[in-house]
Amino acid sequence: MSTKGKWRVRGTRVQAAGAVFAAGMILAGCSSLGTSPSNSPSLTDRFTSLFGASAPGQEPAKAAGPDPNLDCPIVDVRQGASTVQVTATGKGADAGSLRYQLGISRTARECAVAGSSMSMKIGIQGRVVLGPAGAPGQVDVPLRLALVREGVEPKTIWTKFYKVPVAVPSGQSNVTFTYVEENLAFPVPSLDELAAYIVYVGFDQAVKEQPAKKTKKSKSR
Repeated sequence: MSTKGKWRVRGTRVQAAGAVFAAGMILAGCSSLGTSPSNSPSLTDRFTSLFGASAPGQEPAKAAGPDPNLDCPIVDVRQGASTVQVTATGKGADAGSLRYQLGISRTARECAVAGSSMSMKIGIQGRVVLGPAGAPGQVDVPLRLALVREGVEPKTIWTKFYKVPVAVPSGQSNVTFTYVEENLAFPVPSLDELAAYIVYVGFDQAVKEQPAKKTKKSKSR
């Protein structure tokens, strides 16, 4: 089966995921995502600047092969992996058991060519929304990136897993998170083959709450 049968191609903004994410927030008792403050007051500016012009004194990479601006593989969100809902252990799957929900809202990428190698910088922006059973604290966001050459026989060039810690401050019900990964390199193929390269991103799996450790009782003599 082609990888495209499992993954749906989108642009850099995840519209379908936004609809699912909004529905999850209704279950959690949240009216909308809004624009609540994040851990960094300049998060949006920081995210945008990471994918702006080259640093002062640096010239864009020039090569006889691919143009980094034109041939940079697109970044797409894996179908079925754009949101994750985590419920409290030991409770049924109802609105009241929702601890938190994760959603991806934006992606960005930047490429550079050096000799026979292309390197990518990939950014992912999303949100953590607490549910009725949730509480402030740290949430480990499980992200996976995979570079795939699509075609009749899809081939995975590389796949990488990241656990991103996100702090939800006291008094806030939702927070934005941003993750940027640099130096994701791969050998430059022919231009025809490079056109079939796609980087898929998504949540690797649902995060499960770790059960409390049971204390061993001492045996009475």
